[in-house]
Amino acid sequence: MGQHWRAGKAEPAVFWVGLPVPVQRPRIAFHLYLSPVRVITMKSLILTLDRWITGACFHVACLLLAVISCLGLWQVVTRFVLSQPSTFTEEAMRRLLIWMVMLGMAVAVRKGALISVDLMLRLSRGVWRRTVRWIISSVNIAFFSVVLWFGIDLVWRVRFQTFASMELSMSWGYAAVPVGALLAILATLAHHLDPQNQELETAQ
Repeated sequence: MGQHWRAGKAEPAVFWVGLPVPVQRPRIAFHLYLSPVRVITMKSLILTLDRWITGACFHVACLLLAVISCLGLWQVVTRFVLSQPSTFTEEAMRRLLIWMVMLGMAVAVRKGALISVDLMLRLSRGVWRRTVRWIISSVNIAFFSVVLWFGIDLVWRVRFQTFASMELSMSWGYAAVPVGALLAILATLAHHLDPQNQELETAQ
């Protein structure tokens, strides 16, 4: 038995009874091991980021609701009690209401609490259910991407305009549209990875 290097090859050949038997070198397929780890890491990263952002959106939206209520009460007092209506409260309430709705929408998307036509999702099982969920998530992301694109364009167009009762750029008010759309995209991804169907659970 002997061995020599085959021409044009980088692997040795072992001779046994005059017949060349190539030696197979072990190959470690790292991609088979790393791919699930990368998927798990990306999923945990998205869910962790979503948990922090969704919680912050929820608390900020609740705070804005309280501020809007206080501004509304102050407007009533100044108009009917002091007979000197406030000049900024109505404008501020409208802009803060936009921010509250957009932040609350992201939370509702994450919790699956939006009103939906859920007949297909209720009746589907197995592979068909996963397919329906993929379609729903894809449509949501496409819609929020369009809102994000045109929202950024809207903010850019009104950057030099100011509110009638406040010396503040209108961009701060309309910025709620692209910000809410971006947060809704993240919420859609998190909802797809970790579904929470509160609307389905509480529906009658």
